[in-house]
Amino acid sequence: MIGYLKGTIASVQKVSSTRVILTIDVNNVGYDLQIVPRLVQELPEVGEESQIFTHLNFREDQITLFGFGSAAERDLFRQLVSVSGIGPQLALALLDTLGLQDLVQAIVSGNTRLLSRTPGVGAKTAERIALELKTKLSEWRQQANLVLAPGAGPATNILEDVEMTLLALGYTEKEISQALQAVGQSSAISKSDDAEIWIRQAIAWLSQ
Repeated sequence: MIGYLKGTIASVQKVSSTRVILTIDVNNVGYDLQIVPRLVQELPEVGEESQIFTHLNFREDQITLFGFGSAAERDLFRQLVSVSGIGPQLALALLDTLGLQDLVQAIVSGNTRLLSRTPGVGAKTAERIALELKTKLSEWRQQANLVLAPGAGPATNILEDVEMTLLALGYTEKEISQALQAVGQSSAISKSDDAEIWIRQAIAWLSQ
């Protein structure tokens, strides 16, 4: 199995909004990898060297090499595809929509509403992901030294109210997620179950 490839970025081709192909030249051999779209922003320029962690996927009619920016992201992808009904493309979509930190946080905390933001992930699929991976990821994130802030967002019982209010004010889901993550770093706020406090602090952070 190929653990990673280290070579020169030959090209990056955006086939569609959800499909990006990276070609990396390793000792004059070009490898095509399908990568998480958000990884494009982190890649060096064409012609420069990069290390990409990989997962080789076999199907009856196709062999696909998937690429990731870190070993932790690659390992989380493998955990996701172990869930019944979750294929490689849906796993990539989850990673692209939420990112490594938010995705692990959502699964461990059982935040199915956040998981359902990913196109193709309905309520039942989100529940299955959380059910099958919650315990595994709680242990895995320690082994992977993936430290998540315990107060990364509002408590589940007020999260929907906070998010819906901020959405109604015109903020995007990405902006709201970033704001709540940032605001939650304060120990005083992270312990609060008052939706109004979270909303006020999030608006203040977004207005900076």
